[in-house]
Amino acid sequence: MNLDELRTVQSKERRKDSLQHLRDSFYGDVAGYIADLKAERSAAAEEADDPFSSPEVSRLTDEIETAEEVIEAVYERRVGKVVKLASFAAAEMPVDEDGMTAEEKALFEDLVARIEENKENVLAILAGKREPVDTGGESMSTAATDMVGPDGSRGESSTPVPQTEPADSAAGGVLADAMGGDTTDAEADAQQSPAADNDSTDDHTPVDPEPAPPGAVSEPSDESTDASADAPAAPDATEAAADDTERTTVRITKDVGSIFGVDEREYDLATDDVVMLPTTNAEPLIEREAAEKLD
Repeated sequence: MNLDELRTVQSKERRKDSLQHLRDSFYGDVAGYIADLKAERSAAAEEADDPFSSPEVSRLTDEIETAEEVIEAVYERRVGKVVKLASFAAAEMPVDEDGMTAEEKALFEDLVARIEENKENVLAILAGKREPVDTGGESMSTAATDMVGPDGSRGESSTPVPQTEPADSAAGGVLADAMGGDTTDAEADAQQSPAADNDSTDDHTPVDPEPAPPGAVSEPSDESTDASADAPAAPDATEAAADDTERTTVRITKDVGSIFGVDEREYDLATDDVVMLPTTNAEPLIEREAAEKLD
């Protein structure tokens, strides 16, 4: 095992939609390779007069950090494919399990079992054979009914309506504890959309036109015709933001993976990629040294 082999595996994994075949002991071999590098670095540091200025110690440190980053990116890429295969297998679709490592096979089998068990539970609930899970909260329909008065009018309800919290949009990858890698929140910050900036500050009250007499044909004014021709009907804030998105050209210095930009595009970011990102997504990556700005 060496760094060149790891880079080859990473490159091939990025090009293929399916899992490339790896030996059962692949992750164990990588762990042994990194452990050997760390032992070699410790020995070099003991022999050096100043470990912090030793070229050999620096070289080994760089190789260790690069190996950890590469294997983390490989694992994150492969685990997404394993999850996809598990969902197919749970739906009784044929899948190819060959080429998975021992750790990935265990994950695959566990996911299939959990999906099948969950499916059985849901079907039993739908068939009335099992009670649905009690979340301990009041349903929205019940709360809405309590707000309707006896005369059909709606008023304030003393029962608070449960609020749904927005899901966290962070895209950090799943990491194996044995790999020693730290998760990064660069993708999470890069994907946060500044929705508040798109809110309109103007308060315009539309004025209803006077009704036309029966039988009369309403002629559209030139002003309304021009307005309908120039702008699409009811554009939302996201579309407006995507039309004039400010962009920054950057070079990716660390494998980030997939992020969803504020322009509603998905970007697959890997080391040494040069890409023009929305500035809102690029700035967090630059701050965390996952990307560098290009003039």
